[in-house]
Amino acid sequence: MEVKMNKEIRNYQESMFMGLNLRQCIFSLLAIAVAVGIYFGLGDYVGQEMTGWLCILGAAPFAVCGFFQYHGMNAEQFAWAYIKSEFLYPKRLLFQSEDLYHACMEETMALGEKSQGRWHCPFEKAGTAGKKKTDEAEKEVRKEWCV
Repeated sequence: MEVKMNKEIRNYQESMFMGLNLRQCIFSLLAIAVAVGIYFGLGDYVGQEMTGWLCILGAAPFAVCGFFQYHGMNAEQFAWAYIKSEFLYPKRLLFQSEDLYHACMEETMALGEKSQGRWHCPFEKAGTAGKKKTDEAEKEVRKEWCV
């Protein structure tokens, strides 16, 4: 026996009235109230057609706020995030490349410049570059490390 479940259980919404959740119901009622207020408030001063368009324009923002969702944020959370990112804490992001190879090889290049162009093993002790050693066994050990 198999029980089918939604893949995204977090998207579950409890419906309150006609498939709308509480937030959507509240904002829908608020949009209706604004439209009715505009209709009765401006009906005598503006023509019938203009009053209808003003009702739509007045109620639309409230209706959109009830249904709007972007990256899990509702309308007021999204508006606050936008205001913070664009106006309160604006950042100017600049691209600066980083040459990792050059940063790793700076020490080796500096040692090579100090020894006046003579290449030497980076494992040599400081101050020994350019000095001749007579011990052949020690030279062989260094060659193994440098090659």
